[in-house]
Amino acid sequence: MISRKNASISQFIIHKVGNKFNDTKNAFSDKTVNFDEASYDLMLPFLLRPFGTVVQSYRFNHHASISLNEINSYASQMFNDEDAFIEVSKHIVTHLYEQSNSANIKTGDVLIVMFEGIEFRDITTNAIGVFKIENKVNFFQTYLENNSYDVLVQKGINSKKVDKGCLILNQTDAEGPVVFSVDNNSYDTQYWINHFLNIKYADDANNHTQQYIDLCKEFSTEVLKTNYGAQERNTFLAKTIDFFKENEVVNIERFKDELFEEDKHSREFDNYKKEYEGEQNLVLRNQFDVVEAVVTKEKRKIKTDIKLDTNIQIKLDIDAPDASAEYLERGYDNEKKMHYYKVFFNTED
Repeated sequence: MISRKNASISQFIIHKVGNKFNDTKNAFSDKTVNFDEASYDLMLPFLLRPFGTVVQSYRFNHHASISLNEINSYASQMFNDEDAFIEVSKHIVTHLYEQSNSANIKTGDVLIVMFEGIEFRDITTNAIGVFKIENKVNFFQTYLENNSYDVLVQKGINSKKVDKGCLILNQTDAEGPVVFSVDNNSYDTQYWINHFLNIKYADDANNHTQQYIDLCKEFSTEVLKTNYGAQERNTFLAKTIDFFKENEVVNIERFKDELFEEDKHSREFDNYKKEYEGEQNLVLRNQFDVVEAVVTKEKRKIKTDIKLDTNIQIKLDIDAPDASAEYLERGYDNEKKMHYYKVFFNTED
């Protein structure tokens, strides 16, 4: 993640992108924006705020060489020649336009920005931001006419969230420039990440942690919940998060030993892992460093409710992984021909 506390905007331009599928055209600006103080103070945090909580970074991808990746090439030109900013920004919009191969791809404003003072891993650098504003919101505008105030409805940019955005740092590692991306309108998952930016997750501890938690989430739903019920799923996820929180390094064999009491569950996990790696076209590490920020983010996403068809819900505490096994029993009532849960407790609120 980045810090924006010392960040500033040095260049800013707005273009409009069309959709070639619908035969709507691009519209280009020839000059950069000169902000007034109020607009600048609102725009800077609006653009950078989403990246303050993004943990995983990307790197450019290309089947031959990342130097041939279009956005990587355009970013390099901008970093190396600030006078090329306006002209290269138009090329970026044209490249975005070329990816609109579906009627679902929305037209919108494209904001291209040069930032200074971005902090990442104790290094201060500049960065290029590309933002696409796809949705406008209605707002009331009051105005004075003939000594009376009236009101009309106008459309504008919602200052609370960016629809799509990327931040390309002028900072590289062994895999290339560091890239962050956000997409709050992910109606086409291929369009922004794969087609426009052509990026992939960095091969680092953030990604290794994320991939393994994703595997565990899929296994819990596809295998445990399907075969053994929601209680088994939720208990497994709670124990997974607990294991990741308590260990700085995850070793997969030790993970299985601690989480699976029965050998058959361990074998089911191994079999599912092989299938998952094949479907996702990846190879998961057998040992990797845990990134706490990734675990915390994924923990917030996990739902541990058991929803029953009798309009009753049981919510398990993900921070108490042993409580489910100790105080919740699942059974079957032959007389009613129904499953049941038995809950043990001392007091109730």
